[in-house]
Amino acid sequence: MLPGAKKDTQRITNSWAKLQRLIEGLSVHEVRHVPGDQGWLTEIFRAEWDPLGEPVAQVFQVRLFPGAVSAWHCHAQCTDRLFANQGHFKIVLYDGRPESSTCGLLNEFHIGDARPSLIIVPPRIWHGAQNLGHSDGLFLNLPATAYNYEDPDHYRLPQDTPEIPYRWIGDKSSLPRSDERE
Repeated sequence: MLPGAKKDTQRITNSWAKLQRLIEGLSVHEVRHVPGDQGWLTEIFRAEWDPLGEPVAQVFQVRLFPGAVSAWHCHAQCTDRLFANQGHFKIVLYDGRPESSTCGLLNEFHIGDARPSLIIVPPRIWHGAQNLGHSDGLFLNLPATAYNYEDPDHYRLPQDTPEIPYRWIGDKSSLPRSDERE
C-alpha cells in the first residue's frame, strides 16, 4: 500500500443494506419491484410493515426540484411514512429527543426509483429530504393523522440550523456532511 492509504471499514451488510444504527422507533422497509410484461408493480405500504400500527389518515405527494432541500421539520404527535416514487432522494433524520437512547443520532438513506423504501418516522424525529437527481423528484407521505389547518402539528428549523449537526449537499457552512464523518 502507498503511504497514507486507509483500509475501508464495513459500510454495508452482505445483503447490501447500509450498516448503521437506527434511531429509536424508526422503521425502514425496502421493497422490490415486481416486473411484468408491461412494466412493474411496486408496493408502497402494507399495514404489517408499520410496527406502530397507526392508520393512514391522508396521502400527499411532494415534488422537489433538482438539488432542492426540504428540511428540517418534525411533528409532536404525527407519524410520517415517506416513500420516494420518482427520482433519487437523500432522506436524513435526526433524533433530538433527550429521553431517547439514540438522542443525537443521525440516519441517512438514499431511496427512489432504484431503491424503493418506506421510511416510517415517529413523532419528534427531525427529518428532511434532498433531491439528488437531475430532474424533478416525487415522494409520497402517508401520515397517521391528517394535516390540521387550524392547529398544524408541524415544527420547522432552517436547513442550516446549528441545532442539527448535518449539512446538506450544496450548503456552504463549515460542518462536514455525514459521509465525511467517521
